[in-house]
Amino acid sequence: MLQIVNTPTSPINLPDMQRARGVAHVSFKLSGGRSRLDDLYQAGSSKVRLPRVYDPRPIAVLINTAGGITGGDSVTYEGRTGAGSEATITTQAAERAYRRSQGTGLIDTSLIAETGSTLEWLPQETIIFDHSALARRLRVDLLGDARFLGLETTVLGRTAMGETVEQATFRDSWRIHRDGRLIFADDIRLSGNTREILSGAATGQGAIAFATLVDCCPNAEDHLPRARQLLDASLQPGVKAGASAWNGVLSARFVAPSGRALRETLMSFLESYRDRDLPRVWRC
Repeated sequence: MLQIVNTPTSPINLPDMQRARGVAHVSFKLSGGRSRLDDLYQAGSSKVRLPRVYDPRPIAVLINTAGGITGGDSVTYEGRTGAGSEATITTQAAERAYRRSQGTGLIDTSLIAETGSTLEWLPQETIIFDHSALARRLRVDLLGDARFLGLETTVLGRTAMGETVEQATFRDSWRIHRDGRLIFADDIRLSGNTREILSGAATGQGAIAFATLVDCCPNAEDHLPRARQLLDASLQPGVKAGASAWNGVLSARFVAPSGRALRETLMSFLESYRDRDLPRVWRC
């Protein structure tokens, strides 16, 4: 007689899957009165491109040649502006967090801005797909009076493709220090049914796209009236936003019913607030 024994507690031996690994580092310095490339390193699936721009502020474009991130993948970005220099770091396209079989994907970003420098971190949006798992970490160290303008945008699925995200795990962590002192900390955690989590009045009222923007500079509070005025002028239908400032940090939050509405709002606001065009990759 054949006896079948079920052992649900037995471990499931999943095959080892090939995982993407990427590391990119780029830094700038002030030389001859202009901000110029100081150092560049790239490995694995991460690449850096430096397009020619007719602007005193150079632009570094980060590329993930893996085409996206799934469980077990990891991407590490590092950026630095030397004393008195300025630079903008962005991404070639939207990052994508795909369905995973196991593990959690990681995007780990570390930025340093030295005294008198300006560093902008303006990546395009991260798109979260159904049954994906992603952890995104951003650490910024500012020295002296350095200025940092940073943005992170998250979109749950592609509404134009009729996609919905029922289950996902997403963690987003920000830590910004000035001269070793923590000045801004923020954490977002989504785990489970994202539509239910974001349906509440305090969690988005059904929004599927959201963004956080910070401007860290000694006189951040002075920029608040203008930031609020520009927000009112930039909002697309259905998008809600608010801004506050304290302790040398201006923070703005955005929630939207679609990635397109949020993107158009952000582009309008950023170009007005920064008094300069966004990197051309934002319009490709």
